[in-house]
Amino acid sequence: MNTDKLARLYADIIGEIGEDLSRDGLANTPLRAARAIAYLTQGYQQSLDEVVNNAVFESDNDEMVVVQDIELYSLCEHHLLPFIGKCHVAYVPTGKVIGLSKIARIVDMYARRLQIQESLTKQIAETIQTTIDAAGVGVVIEAKHLCMMMRGVEKQNSRMKTSMMLGSFRDNPRTRSEFLRLISD
Repeated sequence: MNTDKLARLYADIIGEIGEDLSRDGLANTPLRAARAIAYLTQGYQQSLDEVVNNAVFESDNDEMVVVQDIELYSLCEHHLLPFIGKCHVAYVPTGKVIGLSKIARIVDMYARRLQIQESLTKQIAETIQTTIDAAGVGVVIEAKHLCMMMRGVEKQNSRMKTSMMLGSFRDNPRTRSEFLRLISD
């Protein structure tokens, strides 16, 4: 990613809205903004192999594994405004488990791309399913969207919830209920 080019583009945007780039508070803003967008979209430079880093382990556990309240920060692909929330992930292993931190890193890898929440939820679930060949995967994301809070309808207290259930989480109501009950505590 070329941060110098991004900085020039941010300078154009700032000038176009009527600001004076020579004023003290804005003198280095284009470069700071370029570095910020590079960081906020670093998921494009990451691969699943790098993120997982061989942290898939043999296990005889066949009970649900749940990681909840993984904070996430993403940018809405429609307005480039943040959505902020938490992600809950569960899976039922079939001989393999994934390192705990790798689940959070998978969430971050996809969240650090221009997204809609519905796609983010699906990408996380399908990636975990594929990575460890789980019997089932459940993902729930709850987020507040600044594109809805700061502009448009300006609703400050709304939250969006999305879910993706694969395998036993989709096919077995008891598995799904257990997951949803565990994350509601």
